Amino acid sequence: MDDVELEWMQDGHCRHYPPAAFFPSDGVGVDVARRICDGCPVRATCLEYALANRIDHGVWGGCSERERRRILKRRRQEAAARV
Repeated sequence: MDDVELEWMQDGHCRHYPPAAFFPSDGVGVDVARRICDGCPVRATCLEYALANRIDHGVWGGCSERERRRILKRRRQEAAARV
């Protein structure tokens, strides 16, 4: 990754929190991370970055690993339906 591609991270709410806050071990931690993501100006960009790079761990763009898997599955199904 080059610095330009990740420049959006400088504007994320997450920059004010330790990385561990976004890699929780329980549902309560996921909820805390989601609240940090609420209203973040780069939330959509963050989510798309995680989806495009198939990041399997942590909360990105306000979505857990499971939620990102569901989004990718839905997108694959929608793409297949269009074909």
